[in-house]
Amino acid sequence: MSISSELSDDEKTVTLKIAGRFDFSTHQDFMQAYKSYPKGEKLFVVDLAETDYLDSSAMGMLLQLREHSAVQENNVMLINGNDAVLEILQIANFGKLFTIQ
Repeated sequence: MSISSELSDDEKTVTLKIAGRFDFSTHQDFMQAYKSYPKGEKLFVVDLAETDYLDSSAMGMLLQLREHSAVQENNVMLINGNDAVLEILQIANFGKLFTIQ
């Protein structure tokens, strides 16, 4: 498991890349990755291309990220999830809270 973050050239968007399992064991690393940016100032993109597992604690972490991000609709985008990850997000109705691509 690894979590990396990258700030866009315009410094408005942070991309968080999650590789491996996205579960409670990633909690500390995930929080450090986004809390290093001031609350309410950035939009976040969570790249799930290399994520092979997602559980309920990961969904809770995504909700915490949503609260931390810029105050506007669609402030967190979840991208590149595989079929299994997308199915979990769909079952949890996360499409109503996040932009999922």
